[in-house]
Amino acid sequence: MYFDLYHYVEYLEAKGELIRIGEFVNTELEITEITDRISKSNRNKALLFMNTGTKFPLLINAFGSDSRIVYALGIKNFEEISKEIDELFKNITTPKMNLWDKLKMLPALAYMSEWFPKTVKMKNPSCQEVVMPSPKLSDLPVLKCWPHDGGRFITLPLVHTKDVETGLRNTGMYRLQVYNDATTGMHWHRHKTGAVHFEGYKKAGKIMPVAISLGGDPVYTWCAAAPLPENVDEYLFAGFLRKKAVRLVKCLTQDIEVPEDSDFVIEGYIDPKETLVSEGPFGDHTGFYSLQDLYPQMHITCITHRKGAIYPATVTGIPPQEDFYLSKAVEKIFLKPIQLLIAPEIKEIFLPKEGVSHNLAVISINKTYPGQAVKVANAMWGAGQMMFCKIIIIVDSNPYSVSAIFDAINKYWNPSTDTYFTKGPLDVLDHAARQQGFGGKMCIDATKKLIEEEAANTGTFNTTYTFCNEDNIPSVKPKMLVIFDNGVDISDFETCIWLAGNNIDPAYDCCIENNSLIVDARTKYNKNNFHRPWPNIVRMNDETINAIDEKWSTLGLDEFIQSPSLKYKQLTDNDAAQKR
Repeated sequence: MYFDLYHYVEYLEAKGELIRIGEFVNTELEITEITDRISKSNRNKALLFMNTGTKFPLLINAFGSDSRIVYALGIKNFEEISKEIDELFKNITTPKMNLWDKLKMLPALAYMSEWFPKTVKMKNPSCQEVVMPSPKLSDLPVLKCWPHDGGRFITLPLVHTKDVETGLRNTGMYRLQVYNDATTGMHWHRHKTGAVHFEGYKKAGKIMPVAISLGGDPVYTWCAAAPLPENVDEYLFAGFLRKKAVRLVKCLTQDIEVPEDSDFVIEGYIDPKETLVSEGPFGDHTGFYSLQDLYPQMHITCITHRKGAIYPATVTGIPPQEDFYLSKAVEKIFLKPIQLLIAPEIKEIFLPKEGVSHNLAVISINKTYPGQAVKVANAMWGAGQMMFCKIIIIVDSNPYSVSAIFDAINKYWNPSTDTYFTKGPLDVLDHAARQQGFGGKMCIDATKKLIEEEAANTGTFNTTYTFCNEDNIPSVKPKMLVIFDNGVDISDFETCIWLAGNNIDPAYDCCIENNSLIVDARTKYNKNNFHRPWPNIVRMNDETINAIDEKWSTLGLDEFIQSPSLKYKQLTDNDAAQKR
């Protein structure tokens, strides 16, 4: 457990996991370009930019590795906390047969009560040590991350809202576009609890109080990003991880509570009667720009901060970035509850970085009856954030090994009989769906077939899969053929998987022909009656790349690292957030 973000920085530095950069680096594009190079290199470290042009240092990539996530959560490994969650669920859910069984639960319940967040009254809480006399967002080192972003964005905020009727709190992570010193956009998708709270205030005709906290104990950030069950307080879960209650204090201008050890608190409100405002574009975690859309506007009423505050930020874009490691921790830590509550036959869940959390999942199961793979896929599509998953591959072997996955596909998957299509909710950022937030899904059953399923396991192929460009489609089809735009390097496996996951709606772009699965992973703009805008890939502009090339030797980052964006230049056909 850390006292605050400053102590976490000290810990990372002591572990050799952090680099301080004293040279001035511009918060517009330059910090992103440096972070992108470091995070994708074998020198992947957290970065503390000391000279941001403001009086506050900026911390970034603090969660950008397995080890730093483990340090942030104060645990030895992911399995440790997963087992503890498993025991907790079993204690709570196992039927108590007699009075003695019930009495044995009392110490555990008393222990759990110590984790509940506590609102405290303090004369001078840390997060309110300094009250800005005239709150201005321009006093903070807010990043403009990518060239075609709509502006500067607060990228690692903990957004606190309350249900208008019950008063129950939610803490979510929704990016905030800064319009001026006193207003921001509030980018919450319709599936998120913050958006549900907003609709409640709109229906009630009331002003909605909001508080944004930044920093504090790093465990808060992970909990705000974690897909916790509805009505599970994020600070209760943080208390469980810390084994100590989170202390909350009242805001100065809004009826809402935030962690006492926060580095910054931005207080404000949203008026549901106001017209929604244009927000975006933004270089998103899919590796593509999320395009402009309409969202609520937040009005700032107060900004406070602790003395010596550190401004935390993150960058999203072509994976891997920090969000991949945050998701990986979710994948590991919540495996036990998924096994217990959803599908006990699941052995492992793997979310590859190329799948950007919601495009691809590989799940291994203990298979005991026919059709079990499809049952698991349907169960996962009905479980929380997994409802957004576009492609699920079910195996009964190692889901983390690419060779093992394709070996299973080659041996046990018959395209005509073992491929299942359906439709359902998709992530709002999915640009390939014909309708925003709704589209096709696909399950590939690559498990070993039982006697009842043996008839399905027919057909032999010399090649399991082939990637090709649209001008070089082979006449003889393999088991799986994936077609890309001309210009895509089909020898780059990771890039091809990433593009395919982003660029397909399985309901329209996948079909079975002569027992081969044909996947159209090309861009769809101005093609095939596709009428939605098509975003460009997120990459840095040449001017910033050249500026960091020249500045590199002054940054204390040792050996030169080339810009990752150079690899993707040929995949963008104009200088804009979307293709046209």
